[in-house]
Amino acid sequence: MTAAVISGSPPNTSPVSPQRIIPAGEVLDLNGLRDIEFGDSEDELTRRGILRTDVRGCGQTLAGHAAISPVFVDDRLVLLWLADSTQTTEGVGVGSPLRQVRVRYPELTPLHPPQGTYRLDGLLARDGDRAYLFLHDGRTVRKVIAGYADWAERLFSEGHGPC
Repeated sequence: MTAAVISGSPPNTSPVSPQRIIPAGEVLDLNGLRDIEFGDSEDELTRRGILRTDVRGCGQTLAGHAAISPVFVDDRLVLLWLADSTQTTEGVGVGSPLRQVRVRYPELTPLHPPQGTYRLDGLLARDGDRAYLFLHDGRTVRKVIAGYADWAERLFSEGHGPC
């Protein structure tokens, strides 16, 4: 995994603003996207024209999935960082209120970053060896990561990201 730090701004203390409406976008389940599955190899995705390495920016990108960032370990897709318009099958995405996350995923494991860091808190919704990791500011979801549960927990505890 790359060495970028999961970061977030300190909690916003301004009055609560109206909930941002998430535009219709892609839906991700715990297997992956419609044409990409967790565990797929970099070589296979490249051969199928899905993984692009020719785009400038933060590492590899997925053709047709503009702002979703893949994370590979040992040539296998282990996590996806979701774009703002992407939602889980339960309708949770960036901007969703935490009360919605708690209703849709009643069995959540709270994760707290090390003291003295400016990382976001997390909620892990685990289902077998897969999970959604919702990074939040105490009120709303700020980032969504999905994939293998062990890698999501490791990402949270070690502070790695897609860049």
